[in-house]
Amino acid sequence: MAKPVSIEVWNPNGKYRVISTKSMPGTRWIRLLTDQDCRVEICTQNTTILSVEDIIALIGDKCDGVIGQLTEDWGEALFSALSRAGGKAFSNMAVGYNNVDVNAATKYGVAVGNTPGVLTETTAELAASLSLAAARRIVEADQFMRAGLYDGWLPHLFVGNLLKGQTVGVIGAGRIGSAYARMMIEGFKMNLIYYDLYQSTRLEKFVTAYGQFLKANGEQPVTWKRAATMEDVLREADVISLHPVLDKTTYHLINKNSLAIMKKEAILVNASRGPVIDEAALVEHLKQNPMFRVGLDVFEDEPHMKPGLADQKNAVVVPHIASASKWTREGMATLAALNVLGKIKGYPLWPDPNRVEPFLDENSPAPSACPSIVNAKQLGLTASKL
Repeated sequence: MAKPVSIEVWNPNGKYRVISTKSMPGTRWIRLLTDQDCRVEICTQNTTILSVEDIIALIGDKCDGVIGQLTEDWGEALFSALSRAGGKAFSNMAVGYNNVDVNAATKYGVAVGNTPGVLTETTAELAASLSLAAARRIVEADQFMRAGLYDGWLPHLFVGNLLKGQTVGVIGAGRIGSAYARMMIEGFKMNLIYYDLYQSTRLEKFVTAYGQFLKANGEQPVTWKRAATMEDVLREADVISLHPVLDKTTYHLINKNSLAIMKKEAILVNASRGPVIDEAALVEHLKQNPMFRVGLDVFEDEPHMKPGLADQKNAVVVPHIASASKWTREGMATLAALNVLGKIKGYPLWPDPNRVEPFLDENSPAPSACPSIVNAKQLGLTASKL
């Protein structure tokens, strides 16, 4: 039997009971729920990742909806518990939902929400930051300085890579991958090579137009190329950023063989999903190729790193903070809350989950719709005509 879980309660007399398994940034998401007669209970347990037993204890005998986190295991046990408590809605405070058994949720009639449309620029900025930090050896230099080792300027001290005029490679040129590419191209005048199953026409048009602008102003124009294979990107690019979805075709997309065909001084960045990289193979490659560098925001076995990774000076590692800007995290909390509220209230589905600005405008009422429900089709939910 799980021990009682500590909570903070808002609007204790509310008609609908909504649970949040974690405290989330901002207060607008709370206000949106309490204004619609919801009692909001926020878990304050001093535990980074709640167990299934703890979440079942939180759900209790009556619960209309839950806002959860991507670190939690939302499968048969939790959805059956939520269904028994009368719940019809669960939303991840995340765009990804690899932690969710969507089929189990559908089986119990529970709508599964996520929060796309609000992470694009923030995640792309973090990938760009990792690229620059790895290229210019920022973390190494910072640690060197803090250790009191700096005696004066030296010609060879922390020599890194110049990005201007080099080639940036993008694997997965969707919204985030394209935003990252634009930042690197416009910021550092890099050429582009990308691989995606679908042609990124808008990105290609942007690079073409920017190249023409540079040429008209007497500068070397940038170029773009859509690669026929992922291996072409790995072989040709100086900086490679990974932005694919995670499925059985992309698991260990980067492995011993694919690392071997990359340039010896290449930079690899991953702010997508940890298992896209065979992390053990990456550690060995970093050991054997000291001029090869990586910037990682996600890891194969989070929250753990593979043995040896933390010891590699040519690795920049940060704790899954791609979406960690104030605006984005507050927006994610808002969208997650509105997914749950929308299902409780019987609202229709928002027609485009990637265009969520109306939900985030604090000066206007939020639309009466569910921002994004991933199993809407299976549940027969219809789209709004708003």
